Amino acid sequence: MTEHFAAFSFVDRITSFEPGVAARGSFAVPGSLASFPACLVAEAVGQLAAWTAMDAIGFRGRPVAALATETVFHRDVAPGSRLDLSVEVESCDDEAIAYGGRAEVDGVAVIELKHCLGPMLPVADFDAPEALRDRLRLLRSEGAPAGRFHGVALPELAPLEGEPGRSARALLSVPEAAPFFADHFPRRPVFPATLLLDSQIRLALDLARAAVGSAGLVARRMTHVKMRSFIAPGSAVTLGAELAAPNDFSDAVRLSAAIDGRTVATARLNLGAKDG
Repeated sequence: MTEHFAAFSFVDRITSFEPGVAARGSFAVPGSLASFPACLVAEAVGQLAAWTAMDAIGFRGRPVAALATETVFHRDVAPGSRLDLSVEVESCDDEAIAYGGRAEVDGVAVIELKHCLGPMLPVADFDAPEALRDRLRLLRSEGAPAGRFHGVALPELAPLEGEPGRSARALLSVPEAAPFFADHFPRRPVFPATLLLDSQIRLALDLARAAVGSAGLVARRMTHVKMRSFIAPGSAVTLGAELAAPNDFSDAVRLSAAIDGRTVATARLNLGAKDG
């Protein structure tokens, strides 16, 4: 089976569609997976927004991740769940799409994306426009076959020197090759921004949990996400997480990512105690 529209595609069916205005859809999380990280739920919402944006401008361009004002993490998603996705577009043209969206499971919100901005780049640089048109027709009719997605191997983080209780650093080695590159994207492989954010969240949680001596912390809210450039296969990315004060995670953890000393992404993360 080809990895295109399988290895990193998280919309199975589109049930309501107004190009450049709004859309609703769904994704069946395979029950065979060990887990389905929150970053992939956010990716699913973003992909639904991308479909309505591409269709609105006649597939001349496609949006790429750049800015997200706020992402709220409500709860985990269990394998075997069905994500109900929705997006509302604030504006959309050949330059960019601005939108918000959410994902629910059984009518309960699991993630919310607020005031996201995705600049449009030429679609043909990343994928075949006609293949995307055909895919959208399938999603809006009978839908894509379930069970295509077999999981993503999250990159390991190699610890670097930090300041215990205050900051942590780690090296993320982006693979040279991985199945998801055939889907993100066939003509120009790019390390998904959501996988970078997942790695940053993991580093921040390790720092905060060590600082307070508790494993009962989770990501609650991510703000001020800014992606400054693409990350190519094989890149070595230095991640940083810094608490506002030593051993204190009550304020937002500052996150950064750099390649050869050049900042490629920044964000802030609020943590909280795990429910229950």
